[in-house]
Amino acid sequence: MKENTNTVEPKEKRAELRKVLDRYYSVEFKLKETGTLYHFKLRDISSNSLGILVNEDSAVLEYLKVNDILKMKYYPPEASGSAEHLKTKIIHITKKDGESFKGHFLIGLSIIEKQTLDNNASPIH
Repeated sequence: MKENTNTVEPKEKRAELRKVLDRYYSVEFKLKETGTLYHFKLRDISSNSLGILVNEDSAVLEYLKVNDILKMKYYPPEASGSAEHLKTKIIHITKKDGESFKGHFLIGLSIIEKQTLDNNASPIH
């Protein structure tokens, strides 16, 4: 039996996620279909994922799909820090029925790569 040597320990992924959440507080993106700008607080949604919480009545849900890739602007916790543009993939959209988040969807995000963007660049979608 061959042993799988590509397995990454959950602790390592968790540490990587912590670094992302320590560096960024919120995310902003613009939908090319509507021109609407959205801004959400980043959340630690699982042991190896980050995401945003969206009200089930929000129009943004009509336009976001799993595997979409968007150019998102990530903001640091302090106002004095500079924001970064990162290519981000939607990895899941999950309706939350629990007491705390009832009436909301959790949208899982995965940062694909950093990139330099001009402020007028249109989102990938």
